[in-house]
Amino acid sequence: MSRVLSGLQPSGDLHLGNYLGALRNWVADQDAHDAFYCIVDLHALTLDVDPAELRTRTHDTALDLLAAGLDPDRCTLFVQGHVAEHARLAWLLECTATMGELRRMTQFKDKSAGKDSVRVGLFTYPVLQAADILLYDAERVPVGEDQRQHLELARELAIRFNHRYGPTLVVPEGSIPTIGARVMDLQHPERKMSKSVSSPLGTVLMLDEPDEILRKVKKAVTDTDNEVRYDPEAKPGVSNLLELLAVATGSTPATVAGSYQRYGDLKVAVAEALIELLRPVRERRAALAADSGTVPALLAKGAEKARAVASVTYARSAEAIGLLGPD
Repeated sequence: MSRVLSGLQPSGDLHLGNYLGALRNWVADQDAHDAFYCIVDLHALTLDVDPAELRTRTHDTALDLLAAGLDPDRCTLFVQGHVAEHARLAWLLECTATMGELRRMTQFKDKSAGKDSVRVGLFTYPVLQAADILLYDAERVPVGEDQRQHLELARELAIRFNHRYGPTLVVPEGSIPTIGARVMDLQHPERKMSKSVSSPLGTVLMLDEPDEILRKVKKAVTDTDNEVRYDPEAKPGVSNLLELLAVATGSTPATVAGSYQRYGDLKVAVAEALIELLRPVRERRAALAADSGTVPALLAKGAEKARAVASVTYARSAEAIGLLGPD
């Protein structure tokens, strides 16, 4: 089986966009690929974060991923900071990357705009991200559009490293999911649902209670002509609801549009479909949280599996670049 790798920052509550755009695909990939899933806690250090909060978020993110359907017996789920080779390979790649490449990273430009001082880690974290990928000989990396540039950097660094030091690193291919890849904000259907933008009514959280999901969907922005049809350009709000209903029920937006004449009926149907879609996640989350020892034990098992691969890749890379081995 080919190897696939994805990562997620422990940045707080996961939302419907995370679940439909990424996590459901991760769950499916467990059986089709040799799947590695990493909670990238080291990347969270590029911003101010309370140490206790970071530990809690990391634990809770693992809990959420397990609730979403990741199975440690079918994939490798681990925390980035538990595998020291991430930082070690990142240094080899920092000595391969150039300042010009990192200055061109769009996310660095956006996150540093208007600031007098930024952390060095914010500038170099695309190299750490490249190490995350290359450390596991990943052949396929599912990414959103906002991460495509970083994946291209990982590919370029692997190619350059191999050119200088001989065949060492696997050059990964990217893939962008097409179904449910872009879940739009219920209040601002022109933009993606996002944790980084405060939109309490527009963001359905993965663990929202049924009443809360119904409330948010009923308040979703539509338009004034009260015609249910799929037209993302002219009717972004209605089209967003139809896309959600289609993804939740395994249909297509155009097909489900034909079943509704009124916006109110459509919204109720969307809410009910999302409630049922997320019900197993909430139930698994509650069951897992009841045993405080479950997550640490599973993460320790995942880190052991990850280190078995990462240590080999790092040793191969260190030898290729000329470092004297401990033996």
